[in-house]
Amino acid sequence: MDDAIIDPELAALLDDTPVEITNDSSAMGHSNLFASSVEASSESEKEGNVDLSVTSFAPVEKFFEDKPSKIYDSPDYYKKVLTGEGDSSNRLHGLLSKYLSCKDPKDRGIFRQQIISAYWDFMSSVALKMSSPSCCAEKKAALRYALLLPSLLTEEQKTLFATIIEKNVSGEPVYYLDEWFESIAKGRINPSSTDEVKTSRKDDSARFVQLLSKAEGKLQSAENLLRAKSSERLRAEDDIRKRLDSIFQHESLAGFSGVRAGFTEMQKRAMGDLSEHLKKLMSLDKELNGFIDDCRTAEADVRVLQQKVNSSGGGQANLSGVSAEFDTIRQMAKMTCGRQGNHFPVLTREYFHSSQREIGTRENVLETLRWIESVDVEAYCRVYKSQLNRIPPFVILIPSYGDIGFCWEPFDRYNRVTSRGRIAVPMYAKSLKVAVLSAVADLRWQVAKEKASYYWMEEGLTGNYYQWFQSKKLKGDLKEYFINDYLLWMLKESEGIQKLDKEVRGIFWRYMPFSKEVKEKLKPRALVYQELCQRDLNREMSDGY
Repeated sequence: MDDAIIDPELAALLDDTPVEITNDSSAMGHSNLFASSVEASSESEKEGNVDLSVTSFAPVEKFFEDKPSKIYDSPDYYKKVLTGEGDSSNRLHGLLSKYLSCKDPKDRGIFRQQIISAYWDFMSSVALKMSSPSCCAEKKAALRYALLLPSLLTEEQKTLFATIIEKNVSGEPVYYLDEWFESIAKGRINPSSTDEVKTSRKDDSARFVQLLSKAEGKLQSAENLLRAKSSERLRAEDDIRKRLDSIFQHESLAGFSGVRAGFTEMQKRAMGDLSEHLKKLMSLDKELNGFIDDCRTAEADVRVLQQKVNSSGGGQANLSGVSAEFDTIRQMAKMTCGRQGNHFPVLTREYFHSSQREIGTRENVLETLRWIESVDVEAYCRVYKSQLNRIPPFVILIPSYGDIGFCWEPFDRYNRVTSRGRIAVPMYAKSLKVAVLSAVADLRWQVAKEKASYYWMEEGLTGNYYQWFQSKKLKGDLKEYFINDYLLWMLKESEGIQKLDKEVRGIFWRYMPFSKEVKEKLKPRALVYQELCQRDLNREMSDGY
């Protein structure tokens, strides 16, 4: 591969002449292929890349800081939050003043409604500043927690927020809103998909970023296939090595000192089978080299498009992307509350009643995600070419009083193989565990539905559940029924409390299996769990599991 040219499909989308990459990738060997692709990823500073070697979340060692921050004790906090935001800050300040001083319940209700739209208009301006080095900590805290005015909280509540750990110590993809908008602005994360995803052809930077995302999706897919094929070849080599070792093992011949017995019949058969295994090894090696070429081509596309992004000003803040994402986040906030929920956006003692372990901080959410995975071991997994890949989703922490967690998208539209999905979790829910479980259940459903595609009503998790739903002649939203059943599955059935329909329990046991530890705990509890464990054994014996 002397001259690497961009993929024809991407070149057509670019509507431009092919560009030769400056680096000669022909000198790249198998050993440094992954290293170079990682370098390309670091150039674009993508945060969505998944480490498929990680098998679980690490336990959270520290949930809160020992020493509280003094930021909320500052008399200038409110002033710093409002400064520099123009008319939107004046309008919000005026409405908030009237709301707090109003005694008439009817007028107070009117001001309360007006504050909702004024708050979101104000925060749309604040969100655009998150990538700026000059953005103050007070504005970030206001966006992160909806904490406009510290005096609206009790001293105990202020201390609670002052001890929340600010930095992402774990490195897991759980984001507060200020971090999320900053990553969107800097191009580290793509804006969430909406119905209106088409970008103007005049906006070269946005268009190239979109194409870069698609190319990076192809590169990740190619790397994934390459790793899988490399592992398969390694297993084949180990198998041949073991066969050779067994062939060269000879027993001592009785009655003759220092003499070894001849080949056994089993060893002779193994020698005869060696040619077939060597042919298979050569075939695997040929496929591996093909995947290496695909990976090099995909990496070349990424490099070309990265150059395009850089030359079109892609290094600047993606403010149009932030603006579009803000509208999406506003929709997410509405969805966490539901139609009948509390949509008041400002953090206040009147509505905030969460304890230390119930507030939706990054650490509390991570611990809940870890618990979910300890029970539902494949909660964040997707299958590709018979390989199970663990891909935890992006988690966006929404500062709302909602109780509903949900999945916004199961994976990136440009990379269905190794891209992360996106779930939204309300920070001030009545039950954080239920909110996170609802989001994971929604993710589970959407991933299974996308995997089954046109056959989602016939095959797999969604197909079997849909057929049970139809057989019971139930009415209502199918996914909502599934989410409620998933909550029972995780909170009750995992503890041996039988709450689900027998058929639903069998479907979930098959397609959303508990961990081995949970199964062993349930097995002696009741006959129904013993029967389900026996089904597992039967499937393993028939190679159909």
